Amino acid sequence: MTPGEILLDGRRLETAWWGPGPEAAPTLVLLHEGLGCVALWRDFPAALAAATGLGVFAWSRFGYGQSDGTALPRPLTYMQEEALDMLPRVLDAAGIRRALLVGHSDGGTIATIHAGSVQDARVQGLALLAPHFFVEPEGILAIAAIRERWREGDLRARLARHHRDPGNAFLGWNGAWLDAGFPQVLDLQPELAHIRVPVLIVQGLADPYGTIAHAEMARREAYCPVEVLALPGIGHAPHQEAPAVVVEAIADMARRLFSSAGAKERQYNA
Repeated sequence: MTPGEILLDGRRLETAWWGPGPEAAPTLVLLHEGLGCVALWRDFPAALAAATGLGVFAWSRFGYGQSDGTALPRPLTYMQEEALDMLPRVLDAAGIRRALLVGHSDGGTIATIHAGSVQDARVQGLALLAPHFFVEPEGILAIAAIRERWREGDLRARLARHHRDPGNAFLGWNGAWLDAGFPQVLDLQPELAHIRVPVLIVQGLADPYGTIAHAEMARREAYCPVEVLALPGIGHAPHQEAPAVVVEAIADMARRLFSSAGAKERQYNA
């Protein structure tokens, strides 16, 4: 891993690279979950770089990891703001030229909003790990339960190992999701209908935060190709619980996206 930083509006974002830079190869761009950061990807980026020979780029969003903080409470539209404002600026600053967005949980939602709202020729595919396209009652119950771990359990101490300000990370995410107005804000049917790049969805069938209904919604609403990898017995972090399977699925998608034959086929179909 090569650590780094990006400055946006005078504020610092923590970044990291694995493998070749964007001038030498396409890039797998990692978008972390609601409590994630660069460090919490663990060995997944290195495994992706080794399996694909491509570059892998990750950053901690404001309020996470070692990045600068953000004002609380977060707006209920925080994922839309990340997708429409922050993500394009980060890709610009990092010099990304051709990308497969790999998003986990909130990161998958952000990737979906971006691809369904912005005509960004750099983004040539989406690999979404346990994404959220709408709010499910089951997920809200699980998020409410994790709030009790923050208040009474060991979660604060565990997050402090990876986040400079664990309260900024946890309260910003948890507060937005548990707001009564959040279900009206998170409905990605319009965005799914406007995605024009291939999509891979990896969904654990034992995920307490989301069900296979999200993948079914994508298949129903999207005009683009949607592949679904459903993993029995796997929870909310399939890249950590079934790493070999998930790495191979993403590597296979990357090979098809970025091979010469794949590029010619996409140009012809366009």
